[in-house]
Amino acid sequence: LGTAVLAVLANKQDIPGCLPPAEVHKALGLHTLKNRTFQIFKTSAATGDGLDEAMDWLSNELQKRV
Repeated sequence: LGTAVLAVLANKQDIPGCLPPAEVHKALGLHTLKNRTFQIFKTSAATGDGLDEAMDWLSNELQKRV
């Protein structure tokens, strides 16, 4: 999986006090990933916010590899 594209969905962003993307980045240790394409998306499964953007980004990144 060393070359896999990684989309991180930081869910529950509609709830006060949720971890912001920068804290999710830190908590997951994403700073240790070298030469890896990844993006963190603020999402809410309840409202659908951020899901289209995340899937569009992932689709575009995968298309670049074809």
